[in-house]
Amino acid sequence: MRTNATIDYLPYLKSIPMLEVRQLKAFVAIAEEGYITRAAERLGMQQPPLTRLLQSLEAELGVVLMERLPRGVRPTTAGLALLEEARHILASVDGLADIVRRAARGERGRLAIGFTSSAALHPFVPSVLRLFRETFVGVSVVLEEAGTGELLDALQHEKLDAAFIRSPLSGTQALQDEPILVEPMLLALPTDHSLAIDPSTPLPLAALATEAFVLYRRRVGLGLYDAILVACREAGFSPQVVQEAPRMTATLSLVAAGLGVSIVPASMQRLRGDGIVYRELSECRSLVAPLHLATRVGDTSSVLERFRELVVNAAFTEV
Repeated sequence: MRTNATIDYLPYLKSIPMLEVRQLKAFVAIAEEGYITRAAERLGMQQPPLTRLLQSLEAELGVVLMERLPRGVRPTTAGLALLEEARHILASVDGLADIVRRAARGERGRLAIGFTSSAALHPFVPSVLRLFRETFVGVSVVLEEAGTGELLDALQHEKLDAAFIRSPLSGTQALQDEPILVEPMLLALPTDHSLAIDPSTPLPLAALATEAFVLYRRRVGLGLYDAILVACREAGFSPQVVQEAPRMTATLSLVAAGLGVSIVPASMQRLRGDGIVYRELSECRSLVAPLHLATRVGDTSSVLERFRELVVNAAFTEV
């Protein structure tokens, strides 16, 4: 608890801008030891320079801090006020050094991470985010879900530090991406669809030539959208897209409502929505859903580097 003397002298002490840490350390050592010789031994220095530090501190403050006794010294009223504040200041200085070192190692700071709705449903993403938060408890993590285009725009404008996206980058030199993993894609059908009768058997993609398709909006999820179109053309037809949805979850809602069929990443099965049956597709091994980690080129953040390393190591372990 702070004394009344501390309260009386504190405004005066705060008005002195030139106090040095070494002066405060010298003063605290002398006050705690009660003898300048013992304080000098504790600090590993000679008595004369320690005495000069005390004298310079008293001169700067314009007060006597130590009462000279026949044997040793003891703090004056002003000295007692300074002693309590000096201990707080020195503890803060020591803590500040630790904070700075931890920040330099990427163990402290803030990280803003984005992800698409389909990426968030892959078990890898929530598990790696949980692992990072448990490993680096000093880092504040901010999460944001959006479409690919929105995430990339946020990255470029430094509103995000990293983003999990579903397609490799192209056409921008400001951003870079790192492949993390690849998962298969499945056909999503309404439960009353004729092709939903035997979901355990893989279905040739060509069997969907006359079907109406519901797809994830291209300007939001251009990677998956284009991959589906290419695979269908390789199977000998151009899909009839009757509806585009702003989010992958909305795509499944439209499928369940009977508006058409869709092709989605296998991890979307985790939604377990009513009215939907999933079937594997055959003869289209190239139809896969990748997961990439996008970041800014030249970003030297230590926190971001720790996150990137953890993501890459976790992906390698999963593979």
